Amino acid sequence: MIRIFLIIGGTIAVGLGLLGIFLPILPTTPFLLLAAACYVRSSDKFYHWLIQHKWFGKYIRDYREKRGIQLRAKVLALCFLWLTIGYSIIFVISLTWVRLLILGVAIGVTVHITSLNTL
Repeated sequence: MIRIFLIIGGTIAVGLGLLGIFLPILPTTPFLLLAAACYVRSSDKFYHWLIQHKWFGKYIRDYREKRGIQLRAKVLALCFLWLTIGYSIIFVISLTWVRLLILGVAIGVTVHITSLNTL
């Protein structure tokens, strides 16, 4: 039963990681690392698929082996993050507390991304 929950959790994490590639508010690497952790405990087949995947595997391998991300990935992530957050805060969100909340999330993500080693 636990194995099934881990596979389901890993699959949901892969889905969120995929969304994170396109939505800067969602971090890709932590979700893919969570998926790898779920899969390694539940399914060798899914774990190896994820590690060898054309898109996802590089995120996990770079983080696991070198403990960092490429400079290009950092710059793109931060640019898309702040463009999206800036647009949302200025044009989409009208409630001040929601603007501050989203700004806080953006600052937290920025701190996390900049604290990672650059490859």
